[in-house]
Amino acid sequence: MTNIDSPRTLVFGTPGATRTVFPFAALLGQAPLQQALLLAAIDPGIGGVLISGPRGTAKSTAARALADLLPDGQLVTLPLGASEEHLVGTLDLETVLRDNAVRFSPGLLAKAHGGVLYVDEINLLPDSLVDLLLDVAASSVNTVERDGISHSHEARFVLLGTMNPEEGELRPQLLDRFGLMVELENCFEPALRERIVKARLAFELDPQGFRRGFDVQQDDYARRIRAARMRLPSLEFSETVHARVSELCIAAAVDGMRADLVMLRAARALAALEQAEAIAVEHVDRVAEATLRHRRHAEAGTQPDDADPAQAAPPPAESDTRQTDTSNAASPPASATATPAGRTTDTDWGYLPPVAAGIEPVKAVRPLDAKKH
Repeated sequence: MTNIDSPRTLVFGTPGATRTVFPFAALLGQAPLQQALLLAAIDPGIGGVLISGPRGTAKSTAARALADLLPDGQLVTLPLGASEEHLVGTLDLETVLRDNAVRFSPGLLAKAHGGVLYVDEINLLPDSLVDLLLDVAASSVNTVERDGISHSHEARFVLLGTMNPEEGELRPQLLDRFGLMVELENCFEPALRERIVKARLAFELDPQGFRRGFDVQQDDYARRIRAARMRLPSLEFSETVHARVSELCIAAAVDGMRADLVMLRAARALAALEQAEAIAVEHVDRVAEATLRHRRHAEAGTQPDDADPAQAAPPPAESDTRQTDTSNAASPPASATATPAGRTTDTDWGYLPPVAAGIEPVKAVRPLDAKKH
């Protein structure tokens, strides 16, 4: 166990690279993000945290600060140009042939075990790597196979991904795989903005001295994480909690059951963090937004009278798409024409609505008839 009462330096994935870390307790104006990070640290099975926000909103600072609270203090960064072997590791087949033994060269997943695996600009990472990454984060096991030889190892880590929505979004299938999501915004409150800037300047001027001012709070966070991890198995879900989770997920029109499972685990982690006697509906409500933010369907909770009929209507049947309305009186502008999926062409570049093709019967001509003509 690392002594958390003394100023710490965080070990990065690159050997020998260290950096004094901005303390987690000194983060200002980031309460929802801090809660989500603590819950993911208590129960990595939640599936990690996706942090979305514009540049300069302390996304990477928060990731490093969380790793600083964990027992090993290990932060492993996955670069955008990483290969699959760099991520999962490789098997040395020459050693198998020569020594009749499997030699495994660990990848970043093995190095992140017990700590934090951080992916900056995860929306720019190839989908194949993101999918693989999320699989391992959910199962806590990494398996490498090559030419009929398989090797598995434990890979339990807190997955943190950050992204700037201006640079592109993650596919919905990948978004859903993240347990929690927090959206950061620019700070336009003068007093808070000044406090944030002053704290950052003070840290840069004297990192060790700045950290010593937060030793008590840092120690408290680390102890609470350890205690909550031990308390998790003793907390059970009541029928009332299950009912509340189902109610929220149905209202959000989520796909599948992953949202229910994540919300239950997050509520349990929050109850454990606060040393509560039992998981309450209040815990569910406090983790609901981070669970549903990236899973909630756009039409969830809208009233039929207020919705655009073209967007609220279900996709037409295949036979209906062959019919066109020749009336121009109520036709919407071309830029807002609804697609069969209920979306508009403003977001579907190059999409053209279906148009019925004229069909005329053609009389078949037999070869003998063709010669007569």
